[in-house]
Parts: sequence; structure tokens; C-alpha cells
Amino acid sequence: MSGPRVIAGRAKGRRLQMVPGAGTRPIGDRPKEALFNILRSVVSRAHFLDLFAGTGSVGIEAISRGASLVVFVDVSQLAIKTIHANLEITGLGENAVVLKRDAFAFLKLETEFNFDLVYIAPPQFQELWARAVEEVDQTSHLLNPDAWVIAQIHPAEYKALELNHLNEFDQRRYGNTMLVFFEFTGV
Repeated sequence: MSGPRVIAGRAKGRRLQMVPGAGTRPIGDRPKEALFNILRSVVSRAHFLDLFAGTGSVGIEAISRGASLVVFVDVSQLAIKTIHANLEITGLGENAVVLKRDAFAFLKLETEFNFDLVYIAPPQFQELWARAVEEVDQTSHLLNPDAWVIAQIHPAEYKALELNHLNEFDQRRYGNTMLVFFEFTGV
């Protein structure tokens, strides 16, 4: 199976490497293209957090389309190695910070980073997406005003979440991929 590709921007058409093994599920081209059509007006110059980054496909697409900074976070050494390789393939490493860290540990840290866009795509069917969105809601110090949080899940995983600082405003379904959009409403 060939790896995901960069759909648009500076690295358009570049094929990315896959993380070895079956533990990573990169987003397909169709939902990724739809996602970035939605993000078109906000991704340029954005600070973007790719949480549970896997291949780095979504964050790399964001850099290719003009994001000024993408922080990739994944706990897997194989994923980190793959992200570095994919940044090398695309030549987009100057706008990237790659951290080998547990996503939940990262969210608890006080960091110098603040984000306009947070993308959450954890392993499926473990309720990690809900836990991560709830954690981002509680650690709103990571979010810039009007930030968006997007969760990539299987539609069967969806459940409404009770949140204090994030408001769900949209859902999009593409086959077995669902994107759930939240907006930061302030502290």
C-alpha cells in the first residue's frame, strides 16, 4: 500500500512514508482534502498541533498550505522516525517541532506553544478522542482565541461531550471517518 500524499501547497504530490505495522491509520485523501477545504481560510500562518501524529500527514499538509508552525506529538518511536522522514521528503522541517511524548502528558505541560488549530486522531475505539478533547477543554492555556479543535474518529465512536470552553459546531462524515469540529469559546 502506498503512503498518503500531500494534496496541495508547497509539497503537493509528495508521497509520504507509512509508520511500519498496523497501529497507525492515516487519514484518507478524500477526508483530508475536505478537512483542508474547511480550514482553507484559517490554516495560513496558523500554529497547528498534530496530536497522535502518526505519519504526520495532517500536520505536513498544514505546513504545505502555509501554517507557520506545526508541533507533532506522538509516543511511538516508529511514528517519530516516520514524521522526521516525511519532513525530509517534503522539505518542510523548518516549520516543524517533533516531540516524542505521550499526548496526555503534553497537554498537561505548560509550554511556550499556543495553537490556532488542534488535530486529534488517536487509536480508535479506546475513547481516547473524547479524553483528549476533554483534556484540551481543561487545558485551554494551549489555545489562542477562536482556536478550533478537530477530532478524527470512526462514526461509531461519537458521543456528545460536556465541555466548558469548547463548543461543538460541526461534524462531517466521509465513509468510516468522521471529523468533529469544536471552537474555543474563551476562558
